[in-house]
Amino acid sequence: MMKWKKKTISKEKVIDKNILILLVLFMLGILAAGCRHSLALQDGSGNKKDGLTQENGESDKDTIVVGFSQVGAESDWRSANTESMKSAFSRENGYELIFEDGQQKQTNQIMAIRTFIQREVDYIVLAPVTETGWDTVLQEAKDADIPVIIIDRRVDVADESLFTCWVGSDFELEGKKAAEWLNRYARTKGIAPEDIHIVNIQGTIGSSAQIGRTKALSNAAREYGWDLIAEMPGDFTQAKGKEVMESVLRQYDNINVVYCENDNEALGAIAAIEAAGKRAGSDITNGEIMVISFDGVNADALGYVKKDKITAIVECNPFHGPRVASIIQQLEAGKTPEKFSYVDEEVFSANKTVISLSVDGKDYDVTILSEEN
Repeated sequence: MMKWKKKTISKEKVIDKNILILLVLFMLGILAAGCRHSLALQDGSGNKKDGLTQENGESDKDTIVVGFSQVGAESDWRSANTESMKSAFSRENGYELIFEDGQQKQTNQIMAIRTFIQREVDYIVLAPVTETGWDTVLQEAKDADIPVIIIDRRVDVADESLFTCWVGSDFELEGKKAAEWLNRYARTKGIAPEDIHIVNIQGTIGSSAQIGRTKALSNAAREYGWDLIAEMPGDFTQAKGKEVMESVLRQYDNINVVYCENDNEALGAIAAIEAAGKRAGSDITNGEIMVISFDGVNADALGYVKKDKITAIVECNPFHGPRVASIIQQLEAGKTPEKFSYVDEEVFSANKTVISLSVDGKDYDVTILSEEN
């Protein structure tokens, strides 16, 4: 009987085969790493961090890369602020803007800043959702030698060298203007302080705008003897402003002033006032509810000023893009910009009872709006 001879494979051939497999795996690993590196250098528009344009691959070394962490899109003010930044930091102006929407969450913004650091951007711009909780991540940016510019709201950090500078509004001054407008109106009309019953629909709790505007009203209420009935957060949104107003109208029947910490809240509050069969207006001695607001960006809100549904708006200017670009150009030139830069802002009303204010020893004219202007 014939026996089949078992075929054997030499040890040398087994080793050669294993070496071949390892070489193939090694080459695949290099290709994969290269792909990951290429993707990591691109933002959502396909533009590369290293300055190579996707269209022609030519070097664009003069482009300044800016990472911008925005709070979110909770209001018309915020949307206008975002558009101002995007317009200022366009490719036509010599910039590459990496934009991240924080969606009202500090954790998202911290993650965005760390991404900017990893991508080695030239500058970081932060519009913080709240004042506190930034020390660690800003230290990381400082360690990476990346200047950080804060806009709009402030940050409360132990070491102010953690950010390069700040540009925005004096929110407490805005609140003082609104309170002084009400004080002068009441005195001119002969309305006793104890007859003024105020509800404050606050902004996002912990934000600089909320802190400053709330503080100004609270101080004025104590100084002038007004009845500050309630303070409730409206999160700077129209929907929440309406919800809060509906709630306080069910709880209190003597409200005659609503201090809304932005225009969107004011629009929501007016919708609730009118749905309850009441009227928004300046004639508080005859049952109307006066609405005072902030921002002056929303077209509907400005239209309501002309109709006396919003009695006064204190401006909060959102157009920080050119201001931040100017700061960056100063830094590029080796100059030191101002640590804190405040913007000038107006007061709008259609009511001619108050045409000027005096706050902290400084006079401010009230811009009277009409259908003609």
